[in-house]
Amino acid sequence: MIGRMIPAALVVASLATVACQRAEQVQEEMPAAQPAAPPMAQPDTTAAALWAHLEQARYQTWAMWPGKGKLYKGTEPHGMLLTTYVNARGLDAVTNKAGTMPAGAIVVKENYMPDSTLAAVTVMYKAAAGYDAANNNWFWMKRNADGTVEAQGRVPMCAGCHAQKKANDYIVTGPLK
Repeated sequence: MIGRMIPAALVVASLATVACQRAEQVQEEMPAAQPAAPPMAQPDTTAAALWAHLEQARYQTWAMWPGKGKLYKGTEPHGMLLTTYVNARGLDAVTNKAGTMPAGAIVVKENYMPDSTLAAVTVMYKAAAGYDAANNNWFWMKRNADGTVEAQGRVPMCAGCHAQKKANDYIVTGPLK
């Protein structure tokens, strides 16, 4: 009986060895685990990148600011007539009375002269936390009708004027609460 057990033990040991070798082979054939994705970088806050995004997103197909239509009466420094668009993130904050805009919210204001000629496009883009905490992380842009950028980034004139509505997350167009 012992003679029969030794060969059986050898078979079991051989099978275990083969199984381990096969497991090692399979592991070598498997692709290496990918490293974790790096943390999301700060968005590219330049007028050129923002304008390219707005064109690609076709901002004129976005919803207009609730309660505002095309060419509503405006005030300086934006123009006598305005049309204001808001992306889905911003619109959700407005319609749900969020009180603040989330990062990624964009408000685009087309500024027109009294004869309805486009003078400029001004944009408020809510950047990620840490961009400009003193001004609720807003990136400002003014692009003239001819395509030249008059202002971009942390614009003191924009932030200073909009600061009168700091409790409304710097939004002058309408309430967020």
